Amino acid sequence: MAEEFSKAVEEGLKHSKRIYFGKDRAVSPPRVAPAMEKSNTAYLPSAPMVYAVIYDPGIVDNPDLPSYQPYVHGKCDPPALIPLNMMTAVDLQAHCYLHHTAFVSLSASWRLHCISGSRSCDCLLAVPMGPQGSILGVEVSVHRKTYSTQLVDMKDKNGKENMIQTQDGGFLTSNVFTMGIQQIDGGSILSIKINWSQKIQCYNDVFSLNVPFTFPDFVNPAGKKMLKKEKIQINVNDVTGSELLYKTASHPLKEVRHNAGSSGFLYESEVTSWSKTDLNFSYAVPVSSSHISGGVLLESAPVDDFDQREMFCMYLSPGNIQNRKVFRKDIIFVMDISGSVRGKLIEDTKNALSIALSKLNPDDSFSIIAFNGEIYQFSTALELASKDAIERAIEWININFIAGGDTNILHPLKTAIDMLSNAQSSAPIIFLATDGSVEDERQICDTIRNHVIIGESISPRVYTLGIGLFCNHYFLRMLAMISRGQYAAALEVDLVEPQMLKLFDKVSSLVLANITVDIANDLDDVEVFPSHIPDLSSDGPLILSGRYKGNFPKSFEIKGVLADFSKFVIDMKIQEAKDIPIQKISARDQIEYLTAQAWFSKDEQLEQKVAKLSLQTGFTSEYTRMTILEIDHRLVAKESDGKKEVAKKSPRNGANVGKRVILLPHSGIGFGSLTATVENTPPGSVEAKLPEAAETFVKAAANCCSIFCNNCCCVCCIHVCTKINNQCAIAFSQLCVGLGCFSCLSCCSDCSDCCSECWACGES
Repeated sequence: MAEEFSKAVEEGLKHSKRIYFGKDRAVSPPRVAPAMEKSNTAYLPSAPMVYAVIYDPGIVDNPDLPSYQPYVHGKCDPPALIPLNMMTAVDLQAHCYLHHTAFVSLSASWRLHCISGSRSCDCLLAVPMGPQGSILGVEVSVHRKTYSTQLVDMKDKNGKENMIQTQDGGFLTSNVFTMGIQQIDGGSILSIKINWSQKIQCYNDVFSLNVPFTFPDFVNPAGKKMLKKEKIQINVNDVTGSELLYKTASHPLKEVRHNAGSSGFLYESEVTSWSKTDLNFSYAVPVSSSHISGGVLLESAPVDDFDQREMFCMYLSPGNIQNRKVFRKDIIFVMDISGSVRGKLIEDTKNALSIALSKLNPDDSFSIIAFNGEIYQFSTALELASKDAIERAIEWININFIAGGDTNILHPLKTAIDMLSNAQSSAPIIFLATDGSVEDERQICDTIRNHVIIGESISPRVYTLGIGLFCNHYFLRMLAMISRGQYAAALEVDLVEPQMLKLFDKVSSLVLANITVDIANDLDDVEVFPSHIPDLSSDGPLILSGRYKGNFPKSFEIKGVLADFSKFVIDMKIQEAKDIPIQKISARDQIEYLTAQAWFSKDEQLEQKVAKLSLQTGFTSEYTRMTILEIDHRLVAKESDGKKEVAKKSPRNGANVGKRVILLPHSGIGFGSLTATVENTPPGSVEAKLPEAAETFVKAAANCCSIFCNNCCCVCCIHVCTKINNQCAIAFSQLCVGLGCFSCLSCCSDCSDCCSECWACGES
């Protein structure tokens, strides 16, 4: 999909060269990168952008200065995407909390500068986000219309019959959200506000906020250079009260507010062209010792909260990296080499594994298990990570990592557990990477859970990496959670190597294990997310959250085991969360943990709990979907004034004149695909889909034929019909309109609110 999107933008830029801006305008045509310079995804958005969706290239023109446009033959199939000009101002605000989560808001306006003033087209909003981004809401204002997003429960059937389903929208890649905006007139200005959340990165005690903010030249309005306003605000909140150390920034930020544990930074300037670099802001918190510190924040439940229990958030900070001792590792890499990982995926896996091996400390021990339907072991026992052993392991990887066969995860996991049964004075680690789903996933979780119960002082941790969308990410998350390990995802093949190395860095930097929180005896009801607390690593703070009833204890202890296997105890500082939105900070993690538990236990009540939490906090889930509420304020005003001369109401919109609810595609990652795994379908492969207009035709034809022709239209006939020439398409359209008086077209109500859409070309 990313390659198709990039090609559509490239095609759109070619069409935009035809736009005439006048002789007195110093206009540089949009630069299209030469084939030798650009990649297949060169035109993916690097900042929030809006595109005109072009099916008919004949509508491309300057809305202010119409020009002679020679007739353009044919249609754009798939549609071309022309990036819109961004107008006079952009305002970006980011609020960072607990060095863990940032909530970002961007406001800007775009003009539909490339469509004739007498024509209209759909627009597409694309929002690239930082690490682990979650879209929280979009608001659009254009002319007398507004569009706003909201979530709905997928199992709630109330009102579903009044929703219009669309395939325009959802996630283009794992971090790029898209949303369609229907039928915008040429020359219109779209004022848009976007809200999302993303994770704050930590490396060597330095915290970094990275926001995509690189605008290409072709989004600057054509013509004479004019000044535009660029504004960036960053607020950092830290409950420890420590003074923040400002490190680096991509833009000239100035500190405008400084309090204990809280700082504000501002950049505001008039520019001739929009930002050419992503926003990067890094800072540190002074730590003078290696002591692990922590605290607890308490917050009351909102009045409208479905769960009226009080909320808490615990945080543990690992201390100074220079003085900190990490656990010695006994690690077994369990790597999927089934047929689906052929090509680039297995090469990136080999590269990442070779780099990880070279990073092992000399006193670490390791082994490697490659698996498909069988297992292939580098050694039957753990070997010290000597230079010679690592060289032999890399050579073994290059010989034995050959993609082929099916997928069996239980057998290699059991083998790895047996190999780690004698681990002493170390952290036993199983590092599992797979792109497939298997039928016995719950049995595998039970196996790990039973071993944890009867295991040694530190039982094996399972660190899991899910690759692509065909593996069950919630199974892998549950597997990691049960064993106190951690989980990561590489939803695109290009992310496999960096994500694998990032997860390995967590494994290599464990400083506190077997963490326990003893507050259950003091409270009537308490729930901690996650229930099995993962180990603390030096790559950043560990955040836990939960709910409780009763009086939270004024003091309590957190216990654990340090790298030298001495016992660790810390008294937690407790305070009220004043300006820290605990529920929003912890919502995404809670939703993912509860979804994994709901999958594992097949508990519908947990699914409903996830849906309610999703609706309340705005974070999407597997059980909710995003909708767009479109309001035509002119029609609403006429209706409220009692004017009945508006267009006829369609059956689906009945009493809601001027309002439509559009249901976007499901944006969850799903629970894997056994079929794709059995067929060894590589990650990223998608089934070829018909163009949108052809899909509408197929649906309509299928409905009509089932009524009048007893399903006489076969699939082959439908495919032939999608390739008819323009004259034949016009004839079909006229025939269908003529049959409308016999109610033949009533069966097409699912395609749109009215039946005036031409099946052949998709135009109104």
